[in-house]
Amino acid sequence: MSAAQVAAAAHAAHGSVVASIPSPSQGVWHLGFVPIRAYAFAILAGIVVAVLVCRRRWVERGGNADDVLEIALWAVPFGIVGGRLYHVITTPEPYWGKGGDPVKALFIWDGGLGIWGAVALGGVGAWIGCRRLKVSFPGFADALAPGLLFAQAIGRIGNYFNQELFGRPTDLPWGLEIDPDHRPLGYEQYQTFHPTFLYELLWNTAGGFFLIWLDRRFKLGHGRVFWLYVMIYTTGRVWIEALRIDDAEHILGLRLNIWTSIVVWVGALVAFIVVGRRHQGREKTVELAAKEPEHTDAA
Repeated sequence: MSAAQVAAAAHAAHGSVVASIPSPSQGVWHLGFVPIRAYAFAILAGIVVAVLVCRRRWVERGGNADDVLEIALWAVPFGIVGGRLYHVITTPEPYWGKGGDPVKALFIWDGGLGIWGAVALGGVGAWIGCRRLKVSFPGFADALAPGLLFAQAIGRIGNYFNQELFGRPTDLPWGLEIDPDHRPLGYEQYQTFHPTFLYELLWNTAGGFFLIWLDRRFKLGHGRVFWLYVMIYTTGRVWIEALRIDDAEHILGLRLNIWTSIVVWVGALVAFIVVGRRHQGREKTVELAAKEPEHTDAA
């Protein structure tokens, strides 16, 4: 019997739920003809928090505060596109499967941003911004890392309002109530499920503060804070992903995102060790232009 079946049987045996977390009655409000979507608001709020945290940490590292917003203007659009592409590619059924609608691949507000694509393509955008401003890309990644965890934590609130990406059935007091029309096939009879949005929110928030403490305590630099961010996030993603029951691609019995987390965690560990052997402490300056000698034309 699978873990999901065990949890489901336990849920049925316990009967009615004594305590639980209610789901919101709606995730969209209208101001006239303008829809205000909780999912979009959560994503935007997360971006704002990430920028503010990054701005403060960037200045502490000797950077110009205005650089952060300019780099964000490159990183954020790239990240949103990358996140959506990853989601659509790894979860193709709703768009190209039986009864799917390819046009819905453009409906970002309905949910569905893969963190791997967001970080990868967002990183490309940030690299472009850093190159244009002639500042250290690893230094910027270190300044941004805790803010990324806070942004991801806030973004999960959007999943709560959309009643999506929850875990298997549970009778725990913090079980999340899910409306019948949001329950997956085979789980229609169950009322409460693991609130994986809350688990990841708490994990990422704690991880963000832990990163800030580590960075202050050990004066990390040259990209090592970012690689620690990757390891913290993927560690949490493995056990949280194992609880989820939404449709996903599987490889050797494990969800694709679990395999991705494991591979990325190993890669981040290797990168952290390699960088640590090459560099000690933080960058003396994140302004690359300050290091570059001036060139003059020969007479």
